Amino acid sequence: MSKRFFLAWLVVFIAWFIGSFIVHGVLLHADYAQLSNLFRKEAEAQNFFPLMILAHIIMSGAFVWIYARGVEPKPWLGQGIRYGVAIILLTTVPLYLIYYVVQPMPGATVAKQIVFDGILVLILGAIAAFMYRDTTVKPG
Repeated sequence: MSKRFFLAWLVVFIAWFIGSFIVHGVLLHADYAQLSNLFRKEAEAQNFFPLMILAHIIMSGAFVWIYARGVEPKPWLGQGIRYGVAIILLTTVPLYLIYYVVQPMPGATVAKQIVFDGILVLILGAIAAFMYRDTTVKPG
């Protein structure tokens, strides 16, 4: 594993952690507040916060690792977006649909989760691709 890999892992971790806070802690906060019976109380959830950090560390490492194995000598942004779409279709959409089936979530909240997390994953794909771009090729 290269220095590039670990740097990309760190950058994606930071972006994912901040992005998840924006999506779930800000944009969806009011939606989740209406569903308090489905979630832990905020004080109780804080006891499990180290697991949230661990989950983001694991996801970020896997995200970069998979990207690094499939990177091609093509424009980085297109690759990053394509990779983000693949990850959205592999994880984001199916997981929220499964949660919708087994947990009484309003459809509008699930749609917001898919859209907001989908946008975040596209951004993360672009970040991973940027971190792995070919810096030896000079534009123009």
